[in-house]
Amino acid sequence: MQRAYLLLLLSFLLTRVAADDQLTGRVIGTQESVDYQTSAKSTTVNTCSNAFDGDMNTFFASWERSRTWAGLDLGSPHVITRVGWSPRNDSQGPDRVVLGLFEGANREDFMDALPLYIIDEKGTIGMMSYADVSCSRGFRYVRYIGPSDARCNIAELAFYGHAGDGDDSHLYQLTNLPTVTIHTEDGVLPYDKEHDISSQLTIISKDGTHLLSEPGSVRERGNASRSFPKKPYRIKFKEKQRVIDSPAKAKKWTLINNYGDKTLMRNLLAFELSKKMGMPYTPYGTAVDVVMNGEYVGCYQLCDQVEVHKQRVNITEMTPEDSEGSALTGGYLIEVDAYADQELSYFYSNKGNPVTIKSPDEDEITYVQKSYIKTQFNRMESNWEKYLDLQTFLRHFLVGELSGNTDTYWSVYMYKHRDDEMFYTGPVWDFDIAFENDNRTYPINSKSDYVYRSGGSCAGQMRSFTDNIVIKNVSAQKQLLEIWDEARRGGLTEDYLVEWIDSVETALQQSQRLNFMRWPIMNSYVHQNPRLWGSYTKEVENVRRFMKERLAWMDRRLGYEYKPSAVERVTVDLSQSFEVFTPSGLSCGHDLNGLRPGVYVVRQGHAARKVVIRE
Repeated sequence: MQRAYLLLLLSFLLTRVAADDQLTGRVIGTQESVDYQTSAKSTTVNTCSNAFDGDMNTFFASWERSRTWAGLDLGSPHVITRVGWSPRNDSQGPDRVVLGLFEGANREDFMDALPLYIIDEKGTIGMMSYADVSCSRGFRYVRYIGPSDARCNIAELAFYGHAGDGDDSHLYQLTNLPTVTIHTEDGVLPYDKEHDISSQLTIISKDGTHLLSEPGSVRERGNASRSFPKKPYRIKFKEKQRVIDSPAKAKKWTLINNYGDKTLMRNLLAFELSKKMGMPYTPYGTAVDVVMNGEYVGCYQLCDQVEVHKQRVNITEMTPEDSEGSALTGGYLIEVDAYADQELSYFYSNKGNPVTIKSPDEDEITYVQKSYIKTQFNRMESNWEKYLDLQTFLRHFLVGELSGNTDTYWSVYMYKHRDDEMFYTGPVWDFDIAFENDNRTYPINSKSDYVYRSGGSCAGQMRSFTDNIVIKNVSAQKQLLEIWDEARRGGLTEDYLVEWIDSVETALQQSQRLNFMRWPIMNSYVHQNPRLWGSYTKEVENVRRFMKERLAWMDRRLGYEYKPSAVERVTVDLSQSFEVFTPSGLSCGHDLNGLRPGVYVVRQGHAARKVVIRE
């Protein structure tokens, strides 16, 4: 029996060795190299073929500093099971491989490329480093793309595997987060907000078991965020897609860069506050790793595009023919926007507020439609008690103040339904300098008044507009307190927020490490950073501490005394049936209401949970 087992094991090992031989093929890659002796461009010295010559004293160094590569045409698809590399033999060599990325493709232009492995540590001169590859698809073309600003600089590369088409049962993610890869036609990088670059858009998620890869386009997005080295993007699929676990099936999505937010979670936290505050629509968002043309560009947040959509801003989408009667009344999506005059479709209100018209689109809106929405907005400004929906405005206000967002009224989305005279506020957006991340308002909790009145940035006359509602109107103040009480009793507690931050911090650990290798700014002031906390852990702790203090600050400012719900912690799905028992097993029925104070056991399906009923 033992001899048979050993023979079987030997047979398996021999088969694996044979299957995983080092692969050979036609050398391909960036053609223009640099001759360090003359500092001139070359096609004969330090070329990509040196990466496959077996000599660690030769190397490939490209002329361009970024987005250059060396690889092999294997002639037919092969499943890659292992990769190897060795850095150039010079003082910077070991560092120049960090964040180098291996890819496989079946198109020679690598438009359909998928990642194979990213290097996350320094190389060793004169030695090969190896990594196993967890990607079940077969590829004809394989390559190594050097990290940014490294001229590829690689001494040796090696690919191992076996012939075959493979399958898509398991693909490679850079970290535990979904991986978004964008490959643009001819390698053209997005360069402005107007021109869409044809692309293949790929998302690998669910631990490598789910693949979405479709044609589309990419362009830059944002305003101030476009000035950062780490660019924000808008991606657009050719056909509507449901990405990862998003509610919406849509063409347009955003990639928020979070450059000045060193926690990489502020926008996601704000979206969580929006849900807790009962906003009708909160944008979908999830953290992802992003690769552009084979180069790792960082940890982003993949989010909804704020647009008219049944699962986004759910209003009637207008056409140019909607020019009279009921059709002319909506729907409209607008933004009170400090940057409105940089857009094509905008107006200034009678009270001096700059307003961008987001829908109808700038290339479809008619003169009659523009005139109508401008007139209606002016009417709302002058008579907000009648034409502004206070519930959404006040919930939006509370999210901005609880998060300490100095940009709350720098950019405010509003919308109007067809056959409805009211203007509604939302969704919430843009929180990269919220949660104690703005040197103009730091420390926020030392201020006695709301942040929008204590250094916050307001477009046009939005400060006085908000004052008229929140400060001067007794009825609005009463509604504000009612909404706050509803949120606090509905689970907006210190424990909940701390637990949420803790869980996201854990989920982001792998990705934040790569992000701050790519963008080593942890000890640099960027954007409006008020302090250098020195580490990712301390950056998150700053937000955690702020949220604890801010929740108590808001209670004091609103004159509210928080009284915990009678049910301390209910960890069951209350929408599904359950039964309540005493600890001794006596049934108490199917409802938590009306129970005497004490400890109870709630059984739902096969799970049992303790709850505490307080006096």
